[in-house]
Amino acid sequence: MDVQRRTVLQAGGIIAVGGLVAACSSGGGDAAATSAGASSAPSAAGSAAPSAAGSAAASGAAGALAQTSDVPVGGGIIIAEPAVVITQPTEGEFKAFTAVCTHQGCLVAEVVENEIICPCHGSKFSATDGSVINGPAQTPLQAAGVTVENGSVVLA
Repeated sequence: MDVQRRTVLQAGGIIAVGGLVAACSSGGGDAAATSAGASSAPSAAGSAAPSAAGSAAASGAAGALAQTSDVPVGGGIIIAEPAVVITQPTEGEFKAFTAVCTHQGCLVAEVVENEIICPCHGSKFSATDGSVINGPAQTPLQAAGVTVENGSVVLA
């Protein structure tokens, strides 16, 4: 159980530090992301697939996590580094949360129909506010502030 607690604490730290890194960054990183919608699912190993998020800073704002066009309405994408899930609950409304499930520290896998889904034990969270929709998780996902700059989603 100590390992999972450490993972959750590290993810919170990554989000806090990620804002500083994004502010000081001169370009994009090697962020891995997975688009999640009704038609796509992660591999059985739960690994994230590369997407356009890694090149978001090159074509948009410095320190960008993703292009707004990469985040489907009613869905979202998971960024592995920092561990953040970006959602678009309604057209033009972007939200971000830690991508680490509050139950046992697994990385969430997908966002479908405005629900952030953890593959480990089936917890579901609201893509609007991070609240728990379905347990076993009892604590909501921690929100991370994001802004939209030049068509890119950036940590605030």
